[in-house]
Amino acid sequence: MGKEIKAKDILGLPFDKRLELVEDIWDSLAADASAVPIPDWHQVELKRRLARHKADPGEVETWEEVQVKLRGRAAKRSKP
Repeated sequence: MGKEIKAKDILGLPFDKRLELVEDIWDSLAADASAVPIPDWHQVELKRRLARHKADPGEVETWEEVQVKLRGRAAKRSKP
């Protein structure tokens, strides 16, 4: 099957090459997203959220509103 890759070989690579390797591996996984298992608890949560949205479709926030909230939380945490 070819040369076996050992962790020490990977760790010996320069940072940029290791990052490139990670990106290549990630891209290969993303190319076959249907092979990624979805845990049962995750499917249950997605169904719960979809049902909640269908029950009240007007209860939504824009991405900009979410960002403002998150930035506000981050600012509160960074203050001494």
